[in-house]
Amino acid sequence: MTDGTIRVLIADDQMMVRQGFTVLLDAEPGIQVVGQAVDGADAVAKVAELSPDVVLMDIRMPGTGGIEATRILTSAGGSAVKVLVLTTFDLDEYVYEALRAGASGFLLKDASADELAEAVRVVARGDALLAPDLTKRLIAEFSRLSVPPRSPQKDRVGALTERETEVLALVAQGLSNGEIATRLVVAEQTVKTHVSRILVKLGLRDRTQAAVFAFDTGLVRPTGH
Repeated sequence: MTDGTIRVLIADDQMMVRQGFTVLLDAEPGIQVVGQAVDGADAVAKVAELSPDVVLMDIRMPGTGGIEATRILTSAGGSAVKVLVLTTFDLDEYVYEALRAGASGFLLKDASADELAEAVRVVARGDALLAPDLTKRLIAEFSRLSVPPRSPQKDRVGALTERETEVLALVAQGLSNGEIATRLVVAEQTVKTHVSRILVKLGLRDRTQAAVFAFDTGLVRPTGH
């Protein structure tokens, strides 16, 4: 972010969607749309050229789609860009693949201007754009898909302390730092420190990826335990 301004790139194959979101976001204080991309490949190129903080990424685009573009962007060593996936259906199976690919959250295309702006700000801060009810549905969906825990990732849980593992499980259940602090009877700043260490130890980008990691490793079960 430059001077506190969040730089946004909008990637969507529909011109009206790109222009509509541009108008909405440019009207918001502290947010600037720095470019538009017509597909995933264009988004990857524009990120390299414009260095945005957040990419609004449509999932379904011709050629290189949003999931593949997200995977490329979030796996790039020097890239700190956050991806906010745009979708028409909140239970779209592609949403889960996008989160696994590295997206920091998702937003419905019919979101209001306020919801859109708040989502961009949340993702730019590195916070999770996952409401508790959505988190429960995510867990249920991962379970339904019967995706087995990934062994290499599961081994990484061993790098965490017992308290960090506990905090990670609560993050994955959609709890905020304040709620976790209340649950564990510790200061909120202590929880923030734990979360930061968890992200560093596991090499994760933000809370959303921490939640996905917890799902993938089986740390969080469909029952929420």
